[in-house]
Amino acid sequence: MAAGQAVRGRMSDEDAFFGSVSMAHRFAVAIDRSRYELGHWSSASGLNVSWQTAEYRAGDSWNHPLVFPGVPQYQRIKLSRAACRDSQIVQEWLTETAMRNEPLTGAISLVNWQNDRTVTWELKEFFPAAWGINEFNSSQGNVALETLEIVHTGFLDDDFAPGSPGS
Repeated sequence: MAAGQAVRGRMSDEDAFFGSVSMAHRFAVAIDRSRYELGHWSSASGLNVSWQTAEYRAGDSWNHPLVFPGVPQYQRIKLSRAACRDSQIVQEWLTETAMRNEPLTGAISLVNWQNDRTVTWELKEFFPAAWGINEFNSSQGNVALETLEIVHTGFLDDDFAPGSPGS
């Protein structure tokens, strides 16, 4: 049997590998465990985390400071897509959350070509920071692009406060 061919009923290693690779086809966004399904988005940026470092130099160690990770810092997440029927759900969510201090939880999932969620980032305490749609101009044949920016306090399970799930 040639390399890459699968035995009937079994998946080859190559097929298993490519079946698990996540191509960036689209991103699904859900808030508070499907209370609001904001639909699929074609672009997501800002899923980043970075740490500033903290140095400590002990009194007996001039040349070898100790370096520790600092507080994680998360960027705003910017989602974009062509305006669609799901845009109305986004408007309803924005209307409900406007002028309220109610941080929500939610998730952004990478969805593959078979509509399987392959990777999910659970977002803590997030809320909308900006929404917009590009200029409407009937003399141009452009797609109406919707963008949504959200602020969040993280997607890592790194809360070590007493009683938290990560402690």
